[in-house]
Amino acid sequence: MQHDQPTIRASRRPWLVVALLFVVALINYFDRQSLSVVAPRFQQELHLSDQGYAHVISLFLLASAFAYALSGFISDALGTRRSMALFVGWWSLAEAATAFATSTFQLSLARFCLGLGEPGLWVAAPKAVGETFDRPRRGLAIGIYTMGATVGAVIAIPVIAAITAHLPWKAVFLIDGAAGLIWLPFWFFDYRVNDVRSPPASAGVMREVLSRGKTWQLMIARGLTDPVWYFYLFWFPKYLLTTRHLSLQQLARVGWIVYLAAGIGTLLGGLLSGHLIRKGTPAGFAYRRVMLLAAILVPLSPLAGLVPSAALAIAFASIIALAHMAWLVNLTSTIVELFPPSQVGKAAGLVAAGSGFGGMVSSEIIGYFVMHQGYKPVFFIMAVLHPLAIAILWKAFADVPRTMPEITVAAAPTATR
Repeated sequence: MQHDQPTIRASRRPWLVVALLFVVALINYFDRQSLSVVAPRFQQELHLSDQGYAHVISLFLLASAFAYALSGFISDALGTRRSMALFVGWWSLAEAATAFATSTFQLSLARFCLGLGEPGLWVAAPKAVGETFDRPRRGLAIGIYTMGATVGAVIAIPVIAAITAHLPWKAVFLIDGAAGLIWLPFWFFDYRVNDVRSPPASAGVMREVLSRGKTWQLMIARGLTDPVWYFYLFWFPKYLLTTRHLSLQQLARVGWIVYLAAGIGTLLGGLLSGHLIRKGTPAGFAYRRVMLLAAILVPLSPLAGLVPSAALAIAFASIIALAHMAWLVNLTSTIVELFPPSQVGKAAGLVAAGSGFGGMVSSEIIGYFVMHQGYKPVFFIMAVLHPLAIAILWKAFADVPRTMPEITVAAAPTATR
């Protein structure tokens, strides 16, 4: 079997595949956001300090880092269809298990298991896009399903507030877990791409991926910049509740705006780079231009912690979230372009491992500052991360080929039931 052959069999309904990825990304980030929204309640019940909360997040991100590194190999070995089902089924059970945690240890174990499953989505999803879309539409497709994550974060706050108003707060985790399990049969029914599977990774393939300087540049860039998003995902709702003194009802009315802006960023990032590519700009330079624009906006971060009102803080946080997600969409698209099909899963997983490790370290740093100096130093630190990352990546984009063989999208045969 020629695993690097550019012609593969694609789904008859590629945009339905993107719709399913959108939904599961929504569930994925609803699961992640659920913990931060109910954090004050479980912290009180489990007598957990902010530093202890940081440790729980760090364990989740540590598991994520290892899972990212391994998920690419699992995805390449099992194929996109089977590996996606494995990842979603695992994390859904882990999310449901959170509802039964009665101690800090049990809570940490449940979130660690959640971290082992969730990253697989973000490794398998780019493979699904590569298997179903030609190049000009890949950035938009990635932007659409990535927007599902931000929509999940948007709806999490008001939905969780509504659930906890009528049910015990731990019921949130049971509902989250059930949603992922319900999604699975729809995925199996629709994703009819013939799985492009690679043999077990040899030491030579691993060395090839790791020996490429671009792998390390992309990994470091994600490790530097994803902590910005993790802060807004795991800490910003707590910041609004404890430092800006919003009630849960007030947070439900306005807190989602940050994540709506992030969703808009995913679309704008994909649309803008796709437009530049269609106009003749080489893919690497198109991605770099969009990411440079994002890196110019993120240094506004300190203003979110300095302005006098919660409304202005949310406004500046929304700009930062929008810029970061536009950045992330184009960084992900760069991976799809830089590596051959048989290496995309491995490369995406290794690069994303940088996200987990960076997030883990940043969580401990944030926890320390919140406990001893408050949130303001954190906003200042985040201001420099994207400019530093774009400087590290600057020359990497030039190595994206100006012309690459396009995937020929062929209609899949009619499925038999």
